[in-house]
Amino acid sequence: MKIGIIGYGEVGYTFSKALKEKGSDLRVYDILLESPIHAKEICNKIIEVGAVPSGLEELCRESSYVLSMVVTQVALKVAETCSPFLSKENIYIDFNSTSPAIKQKIKDAIEANNGKFVEAAILGAVGTSGIRTRILTTGEKAPEVAYNLRELGLNVQYYSKTVGQASMFKMLRSIFSKGIEILLLEMLVAGKRAGIEQDLWNDVSEFMNSKPFEEIANNWVLSHAIAHVRRYHEMVQVEETLAELGINPTVTNGITRYFKKSLEMDMEKRFQVKPDKIIEVIEYIEKNI
Repeated sequence: MKIGIIGYGEVGYTFSKALKEKGSDLRVYDILLESPIHAKEICNKIIEVGAVPSGLEELCRESSYVLSMVVTQVALKVAETCSPFLSKENIYIDFNSTSPAIKQKIKDAIEANNGKFVEAAILGAVGTSGIRTRILTTGEKAPEVAYNLRELGLNVQYYSKTVGQASMFKMLRSIFSKGIEILLLEMLVAGKRAGIEQDLWNDVSEFMNSKPFEEIANNWVLSHAIAHVRRYHEMVQVEETLAELGINPTVTNGITRYFKKSLEMDMEKRFQVKPDKIIEVIEYIEKNI
């Protein structure tokens, strides 16, 4: 299969090695190929995996699948630039981390000149899990693309025919993954200032390893219904503690405000006892938030 990759950062490099190992005819374009300073280095890195350095127009015209793996802020611009070079024989697959609305604009740009569009959302860190990183696809051609890329070594799954759904999944999932990242940093920075960061790390690690995550998370959500008032007042004290340490409680403040919202929506009147299903808690908050 003739495949073109636009963007040769960590994702492009990792995926290109896998695709080439499965026998793909691979072309690669990166903006650094146009740099007098970096062109030779990036060219050698492309050749290293057995791919061919290519101009953008040539790559688009010659590739059955065009995989866009650029930085988020230029994803739409790159699609608009590629669009005139595409035809009904090309499928443009956008892997970039953008909002559902931007994905739709990219789709419109590609289809303006008869190109075909598939959305792809990478769920995880390619630097950590490599080609095992889960990828979701949407669009009319998404089932075909998912199957073919899976045959070429990537962990791709068809998700929906509705473009934007994969990005919606990724964006909302990031609330958890990025939120935990910053939450840990806020706790550990405060712990460092208090001289107990390693003790905190050890305790949290032990707690999270003590039971399956699903069991821990399920209990957090269910117990929120009956314990949010107590937890709100505890978080007020946590903010005061951080203030004493000279730490700006960015994430902690958001947590406190969320507990306060639960208190203000009279959740304790609705839940006299701990509910059986997390959907009961989610639905109540969704209707009253």
